[in-house]
Amino acid sequence: MSPSDMELPQRAAYRDWLASVKSRIHAARMKVALAANSELIALYYELGAQISERESTAQWGSGFIDAFSKDLKASFPDMGGFSAKNLRYCRAFFRFYCDPAIWQQAVAKLAFEPWAGVDAELAPRIALIPWGHHIQIFSKCSDLAEAGFYLAQAIEQGWSRDVLALQLKSRLYDRSGKAVTNFNRTLPAPQSDLAQQTLKDPYTFDFMTMTTPYNERDVERQLTQHITQFLLELGKGFAFIGRQYPLVVGDTDYYIDLLFYHVTLKCYVVVELKNRKFIPEYTGKLNFYLSAVDSMLKREDDQPTIGLLLCRDKNNIEVEFALRDMNKPMGVSEYILMETLPDNLKGVLPTVEEIEQDLQQLEPQETQEDSDD
Repeated sequence: MSPSDMELPQRAAYRDWLASVKSRIHAARMKVALAANSELIALYYELGAQISERESTAQWGSGFIDAFSKDLKASFPDMGGFSAKNLRYCRAFFRFYCDPAIWQQAVAKLAFEPWAGVDAELAPRIALIPWGHHIQIFSKCSDLAEAGFYLAQAIEQGWSRDVLALQLKSRLYDRSGKAVTNFNRTLPAPQSDLAQQTLKDPYTFDFMTMTTPYNERDVERQLTQHITQFLLELGKGFAFIGRQYPLVVGDTDYYIDLLFYHVTLKCYVVVELKNRKFIPEYTGKLNFYLSAVDSMLKREDDQPTIGLLLCRDKNNIEVEFALRDMNKPMGVSEYILMETLPDNLKGVLPTVEEIEQDLQQLEPQETQEDSDD
């Protein structure tokens, strides 16, 4: 009997059962994929260890890795990852994560301890992300603390390789948690720490190109037009509610620049944009908006609303003084945009090609002067 021949209740029961089986199969496939990835990453770590150890002890010459690559590819023609370039990546991978003081001991232990020589907190994270992600991280991070940050973020937020590359380029590690806030006074300890790490300084909106002059509304409009990139820069957990969100307080209409809800913090987030340097008066207006949202939108199970003031420039000491006696949780950060010249100035300034041409004309004279010295 096919599912279409069944009674209606039976068809519903069959669909539920089928859905549960498919869910189980998907979960099993994911576990297999993760296990396979973990084994592959462990293999690359061991290859890097073996190559490093042989380079330091054997007298096999500078072409050793090229010969090793050729032999591995001949022995395992259906398996990728044995190019000379990738074997050198394996060596860099091992050297980045293994404690240099125990290299020799780590190599000897690898048959029994897959991640010998690696920090115990980092090892489980290392095994979870793909090899292409690893190449990005150990090639561009300066130390294990920075690498650990990107490993954790890539796992938690499910970053693709391209997104990871973008976050590395924008120096997310250096910006994360750096906003000036009053969270330690206005939020309970667990919430305040999480909220602090949620905010950055500065925010980089280089996916937008603004032609000067422009105002806050122009920035708002482009941010909402590029909402996917904007949410990526804000970070995981932000859900967009609206732009110029209306609130009526007394008999007056007010409009919040950008309103979000953060699903992890379980609170509304009010974002105010200022296309100028920070002045203390801005915090008073933001404090007012936070009070209004807490009274009109916040539910009983929501946490207190948080404010984020984004300015083109700020003095951190001024910000700290301005936030000192504010009773609502808020932070202040700078934001960076890509700016282009207005059309009426584009013909006045020299182009890149014209500058290069002028430099080429100067080269012979400069070369002669250098030779005279």
